[in-house]
Amino acid sequence: MTVLETERLRLRQFADSDAAFVLELLNEPSWLRFIGDRGVRTLDDALGYITNGPQAMYARYGFSLLVVERTTDGAALGMCGLIKRDTLDAPDIGYAFLPRAWGQGYAREAA
Repeated sequence: MTVLETERLRLRQFADSDAAFVLELLNEPSWLRFIGDRGVRTLDDALGYITNGPQAMYARYGFSLLVVERTTDGAALGMCGLIKRDTLDAPDIGYAFLPRAWGQGYAREAA
């Protein structure tokens, strides 16, 4: 389900069909370095991440990380959204993009 659309981007809820994208993003060296290893090594692991992470958070709080895709071709570029962290009183914004999407203003536009 689309949550937000800009001129170039569509932000939507995660679907099970996003497992391959999640597997790629969560194993990107920049993700591992700056966010951390989530132990996602297979498509089944990626599906578990989707189910127990973004989908569960959206069901519980009405917000979560969202898939960021280009409107022109539907290519998944990254994720961006609000995260409920136990250590913070208010939701936190988070984002991560694949290297092919860096340097084009997508993160700023999505946030």
